[in-house]
Amino acid sequence: MQKKIALINDMTGFGRCAIAAMAPIVSAMKIQAVPIPTAILSTHTQFPVYYFDDYTSRMKDYIQTYKDLHLEFDAIATGFLGSEEQVDIVIDFIQTFKRKETFILVDPVMGDHGKLYKTYTPAMCQKMKELVQYADLMTPNLTELVTLVDRPYPESLPSFDELKEMCEQLSRQGPSHIVVTGIPFNDKQILNFIYNKHEDYQIVMVDRIGKDRCGTGDVIAAVIAGSYLNGLSFYESVKKATAFASKCIRFCEQTHVPHHYGLSFEEYLYELGEDL
Repeated sequence: MQKKIALINDMTGFGRCAIAAMAPIVSAMKIQAVPIPTAILSTHTQFPVYYFDDYTSRMKDYIQTYKDLHLEFDAIATGFLGSEEQVDIVIDFIQTFKRKETFILVDPVMGDHGKLYKTYTPAMCQKMKELVQYADLMTPNLTELVTLVDRPYPESLPSFDELKEMCEQLSRQGPSHIVVTGIPFNDKQILNFIYNKHEDYQIVMVDRIGKDRCGTGDVIAAVIAGSYLNGLSFYESVKKATAFASKCIRFCEQTHVPHHYGLSFEEYLYELGEDL
């Protein structure tokens, strides 16, 4: 039977992020994408104008259909969550649908570059730690990692041993596999730090190409989830995801795609299913 992954994230029409980016990517990897929207947006919030509809009050009724149908999911991936109530809804979803063989990927979309998003109050940060307990895989950036382990944002690049120590601390809360994504290593390279419980750390370096692009984390999380579900190791999943994102970013730079338009992943979607 074809595998299914539940994607709990917002749905944005234009801008290539969240479910709108993740669903076609996992579909290209021959996995059925099942969206659970947390909000509906016409464009994401880095555009000068956008329509925003908070879906919190309708999420329980939406999910009830899946409960009534007794659907089964092989994986559940969570992205941006805008409130404590949404975190509770997601935890209930996981408690209902997680089977022994189902893995949970949590992308804790909380902030970047040492700053948290406005919705991430101390109470909301504490709430996210409750969700971490259910994660098998996590894809935090450095800002999110230090927040979840109650450390200040470092003034300089942490050592590999320091990153491993923080990942070990986060792993004790739940996840066995963690990749700290998008760490600026120098002017030319981006570091992705991989931690697997009870193993030595691993590193994946990619070229630093242009400025940050909206939706990059969603693309990487989707490829990791799909690759891992299709049987690749966590390391190979991260390697595939970062290489795919880099190829898309390079194309965007070459064709002058605005940064807030996201990654032009459509150009290379076919590659994700070639070896399946």
